[in-house]
Amino acid sequence: MITIDGTSFRLDTDCTTYLIGKTKYGHLEHIYYGNLLSKEDGADVLAQKRSIMVGSSVFYSREDDVYSLDGMCLEWSDNGRGDYRHSPTEFKMPDGSFVTDFIYEGHEVQEGTASMEALPTACGGDQTLKITLKDKAYPIFIDLYYTVFERTNVISRRVVVRNEGHDPVTIRRIMSISMDLPDERFQMYTLDGGWIKEANLHKRPVSYGITINSSTTGASSNRHNPAFLLAEADANEDYGSVYAFNMIYSGNHYSIVEKNERDYVRICMGINPHMFEWILSPEEKFETPECVMSYSSQGFNGTSHNMHDFINEHIVRGGYKKKERPILLNNWEAHFFDFNEGKLLRLARDAKKLGIELFVLDDGWFGGRDHDKAGLGDYRVNPKKLPDGMKVFADKIRNMGLDFGLWFEPEMVNEDSELYRSHPEYAIKLPNRHSVLGRNQLVLDLGKKEVRDYIVEQVSSILDEAKVSYVKWDMNRHIAEAFSAVLQNQGEFYHRYILGLYEVLTRIFEPRPHILLESCSSGGNRFDLGMLCYSPQIWVSDDTDPIERLKIQTGLSYFYPQSTMGAHVSQAPHQQTLRETPLATRFHAACFGCLGYELDLKYLTPEQRKDITEQIAFYKQYREIFQYGRFYRIKSYKSNKVIWETVREDKETALTGFFQTLATAAESSDKLKVIGLKKGRFTIRTRPQKLYIQRFGGLIKHVVPVELNPDGIIMRAANRHYSLKDCEETYTCSSEALAAGIPLCEQFIGTGYRESVRMLGDFGSNMYITEKESEQQR
Repeated sequence: MITIDGTSFRLDTDCTTYLIGKTKYGHLEHIYYGNLLSKEDGADVLAQKRSIMVGSSVFYSREDDVYSLDGMCLEWSDNGRGDYRHSPTEFKMPDGSFVTDFIYEGHEVQEGTASMEALPTACGGDQTLKITLKDKAYPIFIDLYYTVFERTNVISRRVVVRNEGHDPVTIRRIMSISMDLPDERFQMYTLDGGWIKEANLHKRPVSYGITINSSTTGASSNRHNPAFLLAEADANEDYGSVYAFNMIYSGNHYSIVEKNERDYVRICMGINPHMFEWILSPEEKFETPECVMSYSSQGFNGTSHNMHDFINEHIVRGGYKKKERPILLNNWEAHFFDFNEGKLLRLARDAKKLGIELFVLDDGWFGGRDHDKAGLGDYRVNPKKLPDGMKVFADKIRNMGLDFGLWFEPEMVNEDSELYRSHPEYAIKLPNRHSVLGRNQLVLDLGKKEVRDYIVEQVSSILDEAKVSYVKWDMNRHIAEAFSAVLQNQGEFYHRYILGLYEVLTRIFEPRPHILLESCSSGGNRFDLGMLCYSPQIWVSDDTDPIERLKIQTGLSYFYPQSTMGAHVSQAPHQQTLRETPLATRFHAACFGCLGYELDLKYLTPEQRKDITEQIAFYKQYREIFQYGRFYRIKSYKSNKVIWETVREDKETALTGFFQTLATAAESSDKLKVIGLKKGRFTIRTRPQKLYIQRFGGLIKHVVPVELNPDGIIMRAANRHYSLKDCEETYTCSSEALAAGIPLCEQFIGTGYRESVRMLGDFGSNMYITEKESEQQR
């Protein structure tokens, strides 16, 4: 709800209040952001008290020696008027200076969400406040938009700059958010990494000066995700003030957190000013991407719940909004480029027997794509691999009872391709420099209409011909040469590219809402809210090692729900790490997302086939909870444990993944907490899982009546057809006892195998199902 009271603007969600004030000189002052206030609480009490001159200040008014912009908590700021902190704007004005002075001009409130012309925006907002600022010297206006999403405790912010003068204005920096907060000994949390190690959570104290979180790769990037947190120093998963920020944009982003000498912390977020320059001609306007923010006093889980609900309700749209995702098998790790129709059909038949629902044909089906040096851009089926064409092959897959999905990389081109030979001008390159390659490919110039038309035509024709129900949309390199022949001002390049991408996605998928789009960019190189407006799920990482996924998916979980995360079970040792992990752990990690498999099924042992069949049946039984349940990161007092929990909406069923990284000798007792349940009595039990004989190595010869080579033919054959039963536990107790923690059976500590001993070892895991007792069970 938005309330206007004289010179103050109050935005309330279900649990938070955001309060802005207009000062006597017309500047916007940030007054409060936190827990929901009483209706009687006003801006006059909560606003800063300016009562004494601060040394070395530059005063906005000659008649007022306590009004200095540099010492205020502001909602928006300018250059050249005495505020020396990072400004949300850098405009070259008609007089050639960079001095601006934007003050309050007016406001209006409208119901719902204010639409944008070319950028994706969150949908279904409750109310929108527009505050208009005007420069005191020129008819340049800034419209600040605030949209309230009450139930999810999220407020979005964005900016529109309007030039109503007679001269152009050059925008060199324009943020979507600027706000100042009093310091709470903040810690800043960011998601950083790179290829196959995306979204690792990093923590740093907010100290004097500026901390930057940004991308310059042309995408939101696997190096630094746009999302970040500010948390008071002693905040944990379930307690403390936490502010969360994110951005509905897929290009170069930029966020700063700056602490000044008065212990005020400024947050700015928007398009990266790196190589950005936008000339705003008279009567033109510029829209910034929408950014979102949320607050919770219930720790990191609190802001995560807000952000998860916001994405499921207001970002994801179309036919797959809040819809369960299918279990898929992707053929990439099974075949790479080396496949034919016979291999694919055998893999699909095996997948169907296991319970898979969707078969996805990955890279290598088109043009001369027998390796990654050729073929990109030529989306014509390779007749050597699929002799009867894509439609016939897709029909064969559907006749097995599977849906059919297809991989594309439409934004890229190989120099060894028919497209490049016919239209070398489609690629991004400079006329006087040697092109640089990434994964042997160039990027297509989405700023060109003919390129966008080509992609739309090529992809759409295949989708319609083969009746594809799923698309994996990949982008496997960063942009390096920011140049387009159609632009007079190359400072527009990166933003124009993203606008072109959004146009292409809209034209292809808006008329085909039945298609499930999964975005991918060498894994998680473009995991952002902008792409989630088009693709309900995103491939988290090319790293399918579950121990690495514990770090990656944990990091993403601070901002993104499980329903958005593509997570697959692959063969071990893993291609990315050479780590050997149990099949159960691979499955348990992938459960907390959109489950898929990515391995060559013909090499599975009979025992593994049984295991995977049981895994898929279990996931189908609890799929809604895994994908849409309330997710918690459960605090562990041991550094070698990761505990995830997801709770059904009615709070009567919970699923808990208990993961161990490296085992320790004589591991001490473990305790399992289950939180977020309604009051009552519950039964908690272990999901049954297999212990493969090979896991015991040479120990096995000590438990059989005759000595056998642990790597001999007899033991290898036994491992294929026989497994041991791992420890299964069942307890009944109250929700209060579960929240306090239930001691678990002891782990293996070198004294032998028993069915009452948990055999975790390195990289082991258990899944626990907690369900409310019915009246009949009592």
